[in-house]
Amino acid sequence: MIKIKKYAAIDIGSNAMRLLIVNIVEQEGKEPQFNKSSLVRVPIRLGQDAFTVGEISPENIDRMCDAMTAFNLLMKVHKVQSYKAFATSAMREAYNGNEVVEIIKNKADINIEIIDGKKEAAIIASTDLYHLLNTDQTYLFVDVGGGSTEFTLFSNGKIVHSRSFKAGTVRLLNDMVHDVVWEEIEKWIKTITEDFEEVTLIGSGGNINKLFKMSGKMQEKPLSYIYINSQYAFLNSLTYEQRISELGLNPDRADVIIPAVRIYLNAMKWSGARQIYVPKIGLSDGIVKSMYYGKI
Repeated sequence: MIKIKKYAAIDIGSNAMRLLIVNIVEQEGKEPQFNKSSLVRVPIRLGQDAFTVGEISPENIDRMCDAMTAFNLLMKVHKVQSYKAFATSAMREAYNGNEVVEIIKNKADINIEIIDGKKEAAIIASTDLYHLLNTDQTYLFVDVGGGSTEFTLFSNGKIVHSRSFKAGTVRLLNDMVHDVVWEEIEKWIKTITEDFEEVTLIGSGGNINKLFKMSGKMQEKPLSYIYINSQYAFLNSLTYEQRISELGLNPDRADVIIPAVRIYLNAMKWSGARQIYVPKIGLSDGIVKSMYYGKI
């Protein structure tokens, strides 16, 4: 006998907002299956407001309300039983973030929770990440967002260190990540990895997923440092318009992909990692799993 539950996750990031709808298939004696039913991504760059002006603009509040109303209707059509909506870096830093949450509650009937970097990292880590971790290996998990980057060091399948830094793609585009932040990240990564002989990176986020897709590799195969470095040089050699027309990148991906790759490259360099695995995981996947297993 098969039972199907429908859960949804809304991820309100600094670069885009996503609605993920998942069919959870339950069968006696078997692990539950999480099958993606629908994924909608809306490019509302909240970070541009939050990090430069300090507040979400009236125009973007309206766009958010429209998007959330649409998300609510989509969840109704899909007969979603339960959902959670989490907002990250941009909404954390906008001084009117809580006010925006209230407006959306009243206009779109969606309850949003603003979460900190630590909770964000923990939710992402609750995805299929543990299935990837060979217990005898050491992994540095790097999740690059628009406003911040979450780093988590796993050794023997357990979290050893975890930290969030205000170095994200939208911040980098606006030249808002000072040298002192880079130095802090470098020092932290080198310190936490120095006792481990070999470290492998696990990358999460829309940009590394796009880069992986462009590589044409099989899902479980890693990308090398050399490959990432050459792609970084290649992307830099193209204009913004060329990245859209020749590589087929979305306009809101074509600019942030370069600073994102820079973060992954630095993380590899400072940890001594030669390879990076790119599983298909993210905050929205983690939200659904955490809801199902009663963690949130």
